[in-house]
Amino acid sequence: MVGSGAPEAGTRAEFETVADDRELMTGEAVGLELHPTNFILRAAGTIIDLLAYAALFLILMFSAFAVFRPVMDDALSAAISIATLAFCIVVVPTAVETLTRGKSLGKLAVGARIVRDDGGAIGFRHAFIRALLGVLELVMTVGGIAALVALFNDKSKRLGDLLAGTYSQHERVSKLTPPIFGVPLVLSEWARTADVARMPDGLARRIAQFLRQAGGFTAATRIRHAQELAAETSRYVAPMPREDGELFLAAVTAVRRDREFRALQLQQQRLATLAPVLRGLPHRFPER
Repeated sequence: MVGSGAPEAGTRAEFETVADDRELMTGEAVGLELHPTNFILRAAGTIIDLLAYAALFLILMFSAFAVFRPVMDDALSAAISIATLAFCIVVVPTAVETLTRGKSLGKLAVGARIVRDDGGAIGFRHAFIRALLGVLELVMTVGGIAALVALFNDKSKRLGDLLAGTYSQHERVSKLTPPIFGVPLVLSEWARTADVARMPDGLARRIAQFLRQAGGFTAATRIRHAQELAAETSRYVAPMPREDGELFLAAVTAVRRDREFRALQLQQQRLATLAPVLRGLPHRFPER
């Protein structure tokens, strides 16, 4: 039988580590789960962007030399090369990220977007700082500084991101189908008479999270988390069944879901019964 003691704060924090690292709290105390782009995808997107800017540089250079060929000399050639290079690696990236709010050709390909550290859209200042630092860490060092810095922080930020206060957010996240749990057969008789009181939303959310992620835990971790959550849930359930913690949590979740669904159906039936009275006109009042 599962004990009734509450789990320690450290254990709860350990269980919620995965969610908290990616969660951003808004001003309305709503948690947003954000996914930073990993190092491999960031590198792939950067390579695509650099190839696109290199192709643009070559096209502009060929066009400029074709136009100024009659008066071309060494000084004019150097001036055109420097101006075109600055345009392609500073002006164009800044304009593209500012106008698209953090997008570019490479980021579209890998499903990423540059955002501020608070999750908001970037502006001209952020894009300009990133592009200016990109000359050093992406062009002059062939991506060496960017790769070295990105490997030593959890959001794969490069130097330009650290100074601009931005990071790459991965928007192309695969859709997860939440599993639907039913009452385990061994607890079907218990579920018919069990009294499950309303429990805190935080506890219900952690139970649902555990049931979704239980398959990825080791056996010992899975049992330990199930027992701790069951102990915390036991104060809202009577009587307590003599089954392991995970089966108990699945049964409680199914019972709460089924009862709330039946209550919602009953409410809709009552509203449907009262609809003629609520929406009808008073006696002999003409319709206009």
